[in-house]
Amino acid sequence: MALETCGSCLSCLLIPLALWSIVVNILLYFPNGKASHAASYQLPNYVWYFEGICFSGVMILLLAVILITLECSVFYRCCQSESCNKTYRSFISIVLALLGVAFSGYSCIIFTLVLIQGPFCNSSGGWDYIFKDTAGGYLTDYPAWSRCTEPANIVEWNIILLSVLIALSGLQLIICFLKVAAELKRTLCGTYSVFVQ
Repeated sequence: MALETCGSCLSCLLIPLALWSIVVNILLYFPNGKASHAASYQLPNYVWYFEGICFSGVMILLLAVILITLECSVFYRCCQSESCNKTYRSFISIVLALLGVAFSGYSCIIFTLVLIQGPFCNSSGGWDYIFKDTAGGYLTDYPAWSRCTEPANIVEWNIILLSVLIALSGLQLIICFLKVAAELKRTLCGTYSVFVQ
């Protein structure tokens, strides 16, 4: 019962998470708050594909707005009966929530892989992903972080921001799963009660 009543508030929770994802993704373009590296294209490849901004940001934001619109009682009536209309809206909500699972899951995987790969930085050998062969071992090898000379503190910058993005997309994933479960319960229990009557 609690899952059903909270189904509408779940969609509202996605909006701040999506907005925060966009903000944190944008911060990745400005290591240490400086735009000089973005201007000279000295940023990791994944940043230029806008994966985080698009999938865990804009797409989740659009899905949340559509889900909230579907939950409004003023929604267009597709059927003559009220139960048919509710079932149809629940079905669309399930599909949208499953899309949310796909978008947030994809973002979570990408952010994790990027965190394991390490930052793109300048070292004695030039600009490269100097930690890519460590399989994420650099995360606990603090003395090795000093190998990245430019941008300053780029390892810490990336670890903090990517960890926040993993947490945000993980929360989006959980919320979308709960939304699917809430809508499935609402649809199945509603259908069952129609058959019993």
